[in-house]
Amino acid sequence: MTHRLARALNMKEGELPLALLAVGFHFCVLCGYFFLRPVRDAMGVSRGMSDLRWLFVVTSIVSLALVLAFGGVVARTNRRRFIPIAYLFVIVCLLAFSGLLVWDGLAGGGLIGSDTETVMARGIGYSFYVWLSAINLFTTSIFWAFMVDVFDVDQGKRMFAFIGIGGTLGALVGGTATTAISSMTTSVFLPAGLMLLGAAFFAVGIIMMLTLDRLALASSKSRLSNKSSAPLASNNLEGRTIGGTFWGGLRAVISSPYLLGIGVWIVFMATSNTMIYFTQANIVLGEADTFSQRVAGFALFDALAQFVTLLTQMFITTHLIRRMGIGWTLAILPLVTMVGFAILSVWTVYGVMAVFQAVHRATRYAVSRPSRETLFSVIPPADKYKAKPVVDVFLYRGGDVAGVGVDGMFAAMGFTLPMVAMATAPIAGIWGLLSVTLGRAQQNLTREKL
Repeated sequence: MTHRLARALNMKEGELPLALLAVGFHFCVLCGYFFLRPVRDAMGVSRGMSDLRWLFVVTSIVSLALVLAFGGVVARTNRRRFIPIAYLFVIVCLLAFSGLLVWDGLAGGGLIGSDTETVMARGIGYSFYVWLSAINLFTTSIFWAFMVDVFDVDQGKRMFAFIGIGGTLGALVGGTATTAISSMTTSVFLPAGLMLLGAAFFAVGIIMMLTLDRLALASSKSRLSNKSSAPLASNNLEGRTIGGTFWGGLRAVISSPYLLGIGVWIVFMATSNTMIYFTQANIVLGEADTFSQRVAGFALFDALAQFVTLLTQMFITTHLIRRMGIGWTLAILPLVTMVGFAILSVWTVYGVMAVFQAVHRATRYAVSRPSRETLFSVIPPADKYKAKPVVDVFLYRGGDVAGVGVDGMFAAMGFTLPMVAMATAPIAGIWGLLSVTLGRAQQNLTREKL
């Protein structure tokens, strides 16, 4: 039965146990995060859209400090230490945030954005928004850096879509559970309770990661093992440090046209995502009156997006990557962005926004993410763990700031949605060309390594 399942999933003998552990790890990371994401979004819009724009700028600055600090940790420890340390840091912060909210609630404070909101609650809410906005990309980046260390290029093309399903299921479970919980209670302790649930899943994720690491070291089907016959097998990092300096990742991105190209691609993606996010936030803010309703509204958007993502991963992604190649698969997201804005410009209703957001996010996670992570499979281990967070976290948040600026500029110029759609067309064209170029560069680097 195991052999048949492996064949059905396009896996070779011995790969299925590794893939299932990776799926479990991904499930825990995203399930934990999606208990927190609706809380963050509701906190961000609690006092209107003007504060939300400033929070994006602060998040970008915090992201840079975070990735540089993590670069220092990576330089001085080995993989089995710095990955659990990163997730333990997340758990400790969640315990601290929840403790502060419980303390404020016991002292008579209300939900963030309510009539009884305290200055302390507002400070906690905005701090949590900035912290989670920086840390969520960071935790996901570490996960995928670990994946491209465990699996080689060929395995990534075949298995990353399946591993992504684990994360989508986790996000779907977390988002659906948050919707249900938020709809049933208006308790002042709702945010703290959701934070504790998220922390529990991150703790299980650490166990999954360590188990996968041990199995990968002993398996000939992983590039981590000395037994591996993969031509691109990286050096075993067990028991020794990565080395280098804390700013080595930033220097690697600046000096490498390949990594810089990936970074520019990320900036394009983040800019488009931010513009969609602001449209969505305006809708939720206009439709919901209470904090719990806003949490439920954001969670409902998330659940819809994850459901579409799951269907895409199950039936489409793997076939796209194998038939179209990495570059052309990456180019699908710019096309979806351009078409989505064009449709929204002539049919501006809640339902169309929900569908556009769901399709855009499904393309981003189910189609573009596996392809984008495969781009990192041809770079050295040090760059995977130090340069990758710079690209995935700092440059992503830099793209958010760019999106805020573009959104504000369009608003100041009085752009209507049809005019916005026209403005996105040439940008999407450049973005698509970059996608194809990166795919070809990845193929060339793969040949050089063989």
